[in-house]
Amino acid sequence: MKRIFLLLLVVLASSAIMRGQSFGYVNSETILNALPQYKTAQQQIERLKSQFDAEIEKGLKEVEQMFNTYQSQKASLSQNERDQREKEIIMRERAVKDLQKKYFGQDGEMSARSKELLEPIMSKFNAAVEKIANSEGIIIIFDIATSPGIIYNNSAYDLSQKVIKLLNQ
Repeated sequence: MKRIFLLLLVVLASSAIMRGQSFGYVNSETILNALPQYKTAQQQIERLKSQFDAEIEKGLKEVEQMFNTYQSQKASLSQNERDQREKEIIMRERAVKDLQKKYFGQDGEMSARSKELLEPIMSKFNAAVEKIANSEGIIIIFDIATSPGIIYNNSAYDLSQKVIKLLNQ
């Protein structure tokens, strides 16, 4: 009898513990797109990208023009002049590639500016998710926007609107 009572107590305790552990999910794309500050940051990033793209494109056209001019005049140039022009074209091309790396490289200006604009937004997003998780006793929250392995989700566990509401307060 003691064993049955003990087994029953263990089963009830474990089911209570399991009920206390819950989960939910968010769609970070939906949440972020609902935030005006995120849209503003994205627009600033896109403007900066367009500006950098235009500058690089201009440099590439200059290189192409230098090369075409060189090709059309190549026959009438001395060996020294050809060598000098080739060096100029190569140097200009390297300068454009360096500029491209400066703007779009791993530690480039686009990366730094994106981080500067988006980090405060992401901090608020993460804090809101954590606050909801703590207040509702949720132990795991998935982001379905970044989890390609999720093939089904029940909207009853979607916390996205709660996060949006909290962020817009």
